[in-house]
Amino acid sequence: MKVLLPFLRLFKRQWLMMMLGLLLSVITLLAGVGLLSLSGWFLSATAVAGLTVATAQAFNFFTPAGGVRFLSIARTASRYGERLTTHEATFKLLTELRVWAWRRLLPLSAENLSGLRRGDLLNRLVADIDTLDHLYLRLLIPISASLLLIAALYGFIAWFDASLALSLCAFLLMVWLVLPVVFYRLGKAPGEQLIETKQAFRVQLLDFIQGQAELSLFGANQRFMDKLHTQQLAFFSSQTAMANITALSQAMLILANGFAVLMMLFLAASGVGDTAPPGPLFAMIVFATMASLEMMMPIAGAFQHLSSTVLAATRVSAITEQTPAIVFDPNSQLQANSGAIEISGLNFCYRAQQPILQELSLSIKAGEKVAIVGKTGCGKSSLLGLITREWQAQSGNILLDGKPIQDYSEANLRAAMTVVSQRVHLFSGTLRDNLRIALPYVAGEKRKAHDERLCEVIEQVGLGTLLQDKDPLDAWIGEGGRQLSGGEQRRIGVARALLRDAPLLLLDEPTEGLDKRTERDILATIFAHSSNKTILMISHRTAGLSAIDRCFSLNHGQLLEVDLQR
Repeated sequence: MKVLLPFLRLFKRQWLMMMLGLLLSVITLLAGVGLLSLSGWFLSATAVAGLTVATAQAFNFFTPAGGVRFLSIARTASRYGERLTTHEATFKLLTELRVWAWRRLLPLSAENLSGLRRGDLLNRLVADIDTLDHLYLRLLIPISASLLLIAALYGFIAWFDASLALSLCAFLLMVWLVLPVVFYRLGKAPGEQLIETKQAFRVQLLDFIQGQAELSLFGANQRFMDKLHTQQLAFFSSQTAMANITALSQAMLILANGFAVLMMLFLAASGVGDTAPPGPLFAMIVFATMASLEMMMPIAGAFQHLSSTVLAATRVSAITEQTPAIVFDPNSQLQANSGAIEISGLNFCYRAQQPILQELSLSIKAGEKVAIVGKTGCGKSSLLGLITREWQAQSGNILLDGKPIQDYSEANLRAAMTVVSQRVHLFSGTLRDNLRIALPYVAGEKRKAHDERLCEVIEQVGLGTLLQDKDPLDAWIGEGGRQLSGGEQRRIGVARALLRDAPLLLLDEPTEGLDKRTERDILATIFAHSSNKTILMISHRTAGLSAIDRCFSLNHGQLLEVDLQR
């Protein structure tokens, strides 16, 4: 249960809204018990008063009837307010949780997240955090409200008969203590299985969606659909198991409530307080006992969700409680102006496995264009990851403008370099939105000049056809740039690089998968508009590298200079 403590501390930020939700929940339950109790007393008292003409004429019908109406309206209004308040508090808590989780996630490097698949990480940041709303909505509120109502019910019934109040509330307290433990143990395995099968289903579904092109190309769609269907059945099975636990818990609570009613019928049969024969007070006590079911019913559901909440908290904490493997100096004022790189004695491997880079050394002068070629898996992308500090080398030094890269703050290091990778990530937004992220934010009159710069760069990368429509920068490119071709997506990545004024340009196979003509055009555009920048490009082939000053081959973790003239 200790794993829940960090999340409980976050709840303090919404304590006022949470307390208001708890208060309205208690008022709702009190109004429900009062309504049923008063109705039982009113019906019985009316029946007794109607036995004679004198008692019928003397009986006050209006006050109890008004009380019934008042409690009915109060219950409806407080229920609405309770739902509105608790759900508002829940949504605010989820917002706080997501912001908190992202703030803890941002400092983590690729080394911290290397063991997680994208679908698993997405599931933890979405589904697991959503599950944590049970902690407030289905655990804290129902438990606290039912406990407070047991105390209020004791005070109400003790006003008429202390022994009956003690018997009823002692039984309800025993149910409050015993049944949740039983339901927690019954729901522990299904709750954990529900979280795990949901995660596996989401990962499988994400892989299936992202890999549609490859699956269709190799005719593997049906096989993956079968796997997805199998995982879906496992998810449904865990949902069914949890639903069975829910049904059993409700049945046991209804049984316990029925036993409490029979017990009060027996104990109150001899009289309530000073009233010896059973009368209207007898009906009031019995109806109050029946009304106690409403306050006890959420208890079972609360504790059967506890196991899934604990597991979700454990999975989220496994990410958020990590210590960043790579630490930046936030107070550093170092800035890079030329982009010169000096690498010496670099040794790197992933998790003590086979070495990737061994005593690698490389010197790139300011404004020099250098390419590194090699087959897939030889460590080219790993080298770029070390320069951008996504990973940390086991030994060796990397200097940027003559200063160790670990001496730069993260903001200044990122400002010193532009990375064009194999995959260009496009957001679901307009063309302007996807290009403007490479420029500082501007507003007002400056935005017009900003847009002119965007259009200029779009022309430079050969996307002039996109400017033919009305308001071209407002054109919606779809999720992941689905409205664009692969070549157009790559050109937008290049456009971002041209917009960003950084002294060091890192190219991670930016033309991979493109035809030769498009590749030649993109490289020509990059080199033509980056003449004053330092460029380090990695590729698996030497074609199209005529503008490069020096070229190296990476093999077995070592660099060997290649003569491009041969």
